[in-house]
Amino acid sequence: MNHHHSFSSLEEEKIKGKIYDFKLIRRLLQYVKPYKFFFIICLVLLLFTALFDVSLPYIAKLSIDRYIVPSYIQLKFSGKDLSFEDEIKRKYIQNLIYLKEGIYLMNLSNIESEDKLLLEKRGYFSKERYFFINPSELKDNQKEKILNILGKYPDIFHKYNHSFFANLDDLKKVEKEDIRIIRSKDLEGVKFLALIFVLILILNFFFNFAYVYLLQWTGQRIMFNMRLQIFSHLLFLPLSFLEKNPVGRLVTRATNDVAAINEMYTSVLVNVLKDVFLMGGILFVMFKMNVKLTLFVLALTPLIVYISFIFRSKARDAYREIRRKIAKLNAFSQESISGIKIIQLFSQEKENFEKFKEINRENYLAALRQLIIFAVFRPLIEIISSVAIAIIVWYGGLGVINTTLTFGSLVAFLSYIQMFFSPIRDFAEKYNILQGSIAASERIFKLLDQKEEKRIMGKKILRPRGKIEFQNVWFSYNDEEWVLKDISFTVNPGERVAIVGHTGAGKTSIINLLFRFYEVKKGRILLDGVDIREVSLPFLRSQMGLVLQDIFLFSGNIESNIRLTNKEISKERVQRAIEYTNAASFIKTLPGGYKAEVQERGVTFSQGQRQLLAFSRALAFNPQILVLDEATANIDSETEALIQDALEKLLRNRTSLVIAHRLSTIKNANKILVLHKGRIVERGTHEELLRKKGYYYHLYKLQFKNLFSPVK
Repeated sequence: MNHHHSFSSLEEEKIKGKIYDFKLIRRLLQYVKPYKFFFIICLVLLLFTALFDVSLPYIAKLSIDRYIVPSYIQLKFSGKDLSFEDEIKRKYIQNLIYLKEGIYLMNLSNIESEDKLLLEKRGYFSKERYFFINPSELKDNQKEKILNILGKYPDIFHKYNHSFFANLDDLKKVEKEDIRIIRSKDLEGVKFLALIFVLILILNFFFNFAYVYLLQWTGQRIMFNMRLQIFSHLLFLPLSFLEKNPVGRLVTRATNDVAAINEMYTSVLVNVLKDVFLMGGILFVMFKMNVKLTLFVLALTPLIVYISFIFRSKARDAYREIRRKIAKLNAFSQESISGIKIIQLFSQEKENFEKFKEINRENYLAALRQLIIFAVFRPLIEIISSVAIAIIVWYGGLGVINTTLTFGSLVAFLSYIQMFFSPIRDFAEKYNILQGSIAASERIFKLLDQKEEKRIMGKKILRPRGKIEFQNVWFSYNDEEWVLKDISFTVNPGERVAIVGHTGAGKTSIINLLFRFYEVKKGRILLDGVDIREVSLPFLRSQMGLVLQDIFLFSGNIESNIRLTNKEISKERVQRAIEYTNAASFIKTLPGGYKAEVQERGVTFSQGQRQLLAFSRALAFNPQILVLDEATANIDSETEALIQDALEKLLRNRTSLVIAHRLSTIKNANKILVLHKGRIVERGTHEELLRKKGYYYHLYKLQFKNLFSPVK
């Protein structure tokens, strides 16, 4: 049978086009719709976690600037620019503490950045920082204690009205216990901010937990629904499609590919939005703290975008190459394991291993190329991140020295820059996941786009009798070479018709057309005078039973293999079918009897036993028409008598179509059709065809040359 492999759309190596296919993404988002409420909750939770993440370095900044590092500096007015000096005095009168002529203490925490810069450039600031304390603002129980301590250090703490101030360097001379008491207000402030910090961490934990749980739950639900849809679709696809495509790849659609798409939902889709929230929040706070320093950092962005663009292109090619090699490796492995008996029989283990070794090396080299691309991208981003940190340390450090930037802001900037580059560092991984998901979705949707069989459409025949008519039927698998040519014959109700011919003559194709696994190209097939294309497909197949040479048994037990999933077939009916077809003789010897375990494909049973079980299954379903395709081939002589007896019982009073190579099994057929190269070249009974001494005569002579005696 010359099947053409048209399903290249499922093959990873043939996938073309842009990796970001918005049509595919739009289709993927359809699976999110039933859970959009949960995704909205996830987005809200993410927004809060992003806000929490952004707020933590800012709290550290406030703690440093307000309470840890004193914010007072000495300001000396020179009188060179009186208008400017008067403007500063007027604007910040509340923040200036007069010490002596032209000299003030200024609280930097309340001064605008532009004014700080001007004052620093014009040389108004001294380099010393000052600690300032006003005991009158303290609680009564602390005031007296602090005044006593301040009195102990008259050379360090200078009095101004009711307040005291000291040079920051001189505080090192004060005893540690005294410092703790003097700075108790600052310590309380630090404790308060630390509590807020811990509270945010706890809230962040619970919000993250809720977000991860909800996201993974929705992801699992989406996978569940998608797998159901794919498997349901596979069940209703025409056999003509399923036969042309490797089972492994079709199974992969419902397993690995769905898992890849789930990763996109859970690891990329929502997390990318978190990254956007986070980066936006970081930039907002950084601009708020220092515009110039933020612009320095952002100057590196075009370089990052360029590197990411180059990486995306290289990574896409490397990814597709590795998918091709993995597909090749999987296909070869599956084929080798399935055919291990033949490999061992012909001592091809070494040759097979060498071929696997070669394919495995190709896969290894492809993976290595992908690894090199990722190994270059990540360090490059790390280097750019380090350059950004170096800029902050250099320029920010100068700002701290020149008082244009607070120490807390510098610390916050360093934290923010790490947070800012973290999503960019993860871009490679997210891109890889997204790329795999898009490729997987492309394969899944091309499978789902395959048209299902039109099963429900059509009519039912009220009183089916089982008459089959082939009228001038032509058929080909590849639209080039005709497999069946102008086939016409009739099988009357209750009649037994046999079809014989060399391999490739077209015998199995007749069955495929009768069951509508494939559709005729020209001509028509009638069931009780009705074109089978007009008959409901489930009804058509319910009227016919098919027993193949290669019997397929499912994992489970014998009873479930006879009944399949048909609840209408009772246990008694199963047992009667088994008794009637002589299968009971070996089933009774099995542990568990009718409930005996059946392993995958029934490997523990002989060919003859599997054949008897297939006859039992066909009888239990009680079809009007029975089709046997090489059903009695390859049976041991010991079982053959049982098989022949069961077969006679099974075919009794049924319309039957028997395809056989063993001509001894069809001597009693009402009519024998001889196929040769897609045409019926002879027809008649066994005796009639032998007398003609044509194709059938030569076939019969080949099989029975030692026993053959001329027919008179």
